[in-house]
Amino acid sequence: NQWSTLFSGIVSKASTLDVLSTGVAGNYNGALQVMTAEFQVLSPLVPTRESYYVRYCKQHAEGTWAVVDVSLDTIRPSPTVRCRRRPSGCLIQEMPNGYSKVTWVEHVEVDDGGVHNLYKQLVSSGHAFGARRWVSTLDRQCERLASLMASHIPTGDVGVITNQDGRKSMLKLAERMVISFCGGVSASTAHTWTTLSGTGADDVRVMTRKSVDDPGRPPGIVLSAATSFWLPVSPKRVFDFLRDEHSRSEWDILSNGGAVQEMAHIANGQDPGNCVSLLRVNSANSSQSNMLILQESCTNPTASFVIYAPVDIVAMNVVLNGGDPDYVALLPSGFAILPDGMTVTDVGMADSGGSSGSLLTVAFQILVDSVPTAKLSLGSVATVNNLIACTVERIKASLSCDNA
Repeated sequence: NQWSTLFSGIVSKASTLDVLSTGVAGNYNGALQVMTAEFQVLSPLVPTRESYYVRYCKQHAEGTWAVVDVSLDTIRPSPTVRCRRRPSGCLIQEMPNGYSKVTWVEHVEVDDGGVHNLYKQLVSSGHAFGARRWVSTLDRQCERLASLMASHIPTGDVGVITNQDGRKSMLKLAERMVISFCGGVSASTAHTWTTLSGTGADDVRVMTRKSVDDPGRPPGIVLSAATSFWLPVSPKRVFDFLRDEHSRSEWDILSNGGAVQEMAHIANGQDPGNCVSLLRVNSANSSQSNMLILQESCTNPTASFVIYAPVDIVAMNVVLNGGDPDYVALLPSGFAILPDGMTVTDVGMADSGGSSGSLLTVAFQILVDSVPTAKLSLGSVATVNNLIACTVERIKASLSCDNA
């Protein structure tokens, strides 16, 4: 469970089917379990990879651990298997001062026939599912975890968060928002989404689900729409543009041209782009109430994300005072930004002036009816399709002017 939560941008689902050995009491040495997992790239244009495998944990020497997966398909062959895990996993070595040295190996046999041309280069280069992506994600999540566990409020934090409990609650809420976003983008079989066919443009995937008795989501019918496209701009430029509250009005149709102000800022990594923010949209129309938006922006050398959700002011006040964030209803939308794989250097996204372009996924989750039993109208599907198309056009217009 912790593994799939930590790597929610890569693991779309995971379950343990059988525990063959629990290992030595309390420390997993010799633990052996049969698992199934599905791996994803955050785009509707890349099919997920599903594997059925055994995971073995072994203490190799004092201070050295190995966690290794290997597919079981040869024991129970299936004609539909498109991805076999050859021995893959990680070696963890204890270092002084409480550090760890992690060596990662991804060794898979896969049929990538269903990958869209836009993503072929990224996937075949190994950058989409490869070891570097796992290690970069692990590194980023360790930084985030250190920030969550910090006993003092760092100097980078500003705004309305005045106590440690409020900071923790807000980070916990943002983590749930990110996990929920990752679950609504790819063509995963894991989630309770139903893909609607023939709902407009071929390159927009529209899915629907009913939300009932889930305190973390508003009740009713939810539509999720996602699309991916290429931009001739470096991933860092795209990320900085989308996360900046000052340029938000250029693309965010729902903020309706209002001025966006950052009310709270939690830095949770060394890169200034790694943070959780609470934004207030001051509506140009004074009769409308001001809207709050929770946003997490996150970058590592292999991928970047800007994920946000409108939040209720009353519920958010509870969280800011350290209350339980699990009862705040969220429907996250946002962006996943990947390099296009054409000129991916070892510096990856860290290079500021790189000539490579970006692959941008835009995804929205929208409540179209607050009655879960209602019939889904074609009008609401058209509205979501239109929203995504307009957002894509605005981003292209802003960034190509920027690029000119």
